[in-house]
Amino acid sequence: MLTIHKLLPQGQGLAKVLLQRAATVELDWDVRQKSRFAATDSQGRELAIFLPRGQAVRGGDMLVAEDGSLIRAIAAPQRVLKITACATHGTAFDLVRAAYHLGNRHVPIELQPDHLKIEPDHVLADMLRSLHMTVVAADLPFEPEGGAYGGHVTNDGHSHHHHSHRAGHAHGHEHAHSHSHSHSHSHSHSHSHSHDHAPAQPAGGCGHAQPKAQGACGANCGHCDHHDHAHHPGQGCGG
Repeated sequence: MLTIHKLLPQGQGLAKVLLQRAATVELDWDVRQKSRFAATDSQGRELAIFLPRGQAVRGGDMLVAEDGSLIRAIAAPQRVLKITACATHGTAFDLVRAAYHLGNRHVPIELQPDHLKIEPDHVLADMLRSLHMTVVAADLPFEPEGGAYGGHVTNDGHSHHHHSHRAGHAHGHEHAHSHSHSHSHSHSHSHSHSHDHAPAQPAGGCGHAQPKAQGACGANCGHCDHHDHAHHPGQGCGG
């Protein structure tokens, strides 16, 4: 077994030929965010990795064994939700808005110029569709933004980023009661719409809109739940 205590970010300082000749180890994010883990490289060698507390392994990083062996880490494809602005109904600013709301829920996010990625979560998927985003499930490498989530990765790799986002949805359904305490004339009709925007699809099936939500245009964003599809024949949402 090879014991590893050292990591060179992106193989910094190594000649290109050494990077190309190195053995590889393919790991998903759940493993790479840990400081202590075991793995098997492309040459069939067992690896015991002991890195400084809180240090994550990124795709392209070089692991250096005690005997000098080099092993290049590869970010393995894994199930994620890929989030894009609706090509038909949305704008690039929608992606900024989606990143803001996800950030408020403290979940790891991979930021790209034209899309976001998060780990599968049907509650967040429904929230994103209500913001007119296109959300699809895919098997892709996952490299969440660093820095902001360093405090969420412990020495044994346990992540605490799922503790808050469900509670964050409660406020959207509580505001109606505050308008009824002092008004004798009825306001109730003006607030009934606040509960109609909830996603019609069942909680399961992350990243896949149900047939009712898709409508005639086959769209996969929340915008299509609120529009007459007869006015948008043949249009999709870029999903």
